[in-house]
Amino acid sequence: MARPRYGYRRLHVLLRREGWMVNPKRVLRLYREEGLTLRIPRKKRKYASWVRVPLPRPLGPNEQWTLDFVTDARADGRRFRVLTVLDVFSRQCLALDAATHFPAARVTLVLDRIIGQRSQPSVMTLDNGPEFAGRHFDAWAYHRGIRLDFIRPGRPVENAFIESFNGRLRDECLNAHWWQDLDEARRDLEDWRRDYNERRPHSSLADLVPSAYVASLLGVSPTAVQHA
Repeated sequence: MARPRYGYRRLHVLLRREGWMVNPKRVLRLYREEGLTLRIPRKKRKYASWVRVPLPRPLGPNEQWTLDFVTDARADGRRFRVLTVLDVFSRQCLALDAATHFPAARVTLVLDRIIGQRSQPSVMTLDNGPEFAGRHFDAWAYHRGIRLDFIRPGRPVENAFIESFNGRLRDECLNAHWWQDLDEARRDLEDWRRDYNERRPHSSLADLVPSAYVASLLGVSPTAVQHA
């Protein structure tokens, strides 16, 4: 199966996109008959953790980006990190960069590359990790005129968009691969990023893919924004 971690609703959207005139109930019945029902462990929540601080919603793409890191390991057990960069408004994944070490200079190098391809955001939401809270990153943001919006320590829910994305990344990509080296991991991560932006339907975007959603707002062809 090409997409073993997709639920029946997302598979239904893909089937309709390919011309299959089938309703969600039939997809669900076949989904269950084939034993494809996902069992995702849910952490028990404490009532005190239900209080959330709402984030201001951006009004267009490239207004607010959010950044974070995900950790994984290669086949030999050596660990590496993946820098994830997401556009909050369009849900586009702007970068998945894998490396053994991530000094602030490497983070800003990745961001400079993205900005060169599109435009820079007004604000970046991130945690208080040393890569983001150090002098180098602060000076870089000041020079570019980008406001840094740090979440409070121990409150990842204040960066909920990237936390949700990282969960999808781990479930659909990191846990599904066994890499021998970083070059192999980078290739698969980039393939997954493009699939996420160009093929994976998003319920929050009316089941559109991020590239098509941005194209509809800008009045251009989806191919014009696919590889941005």
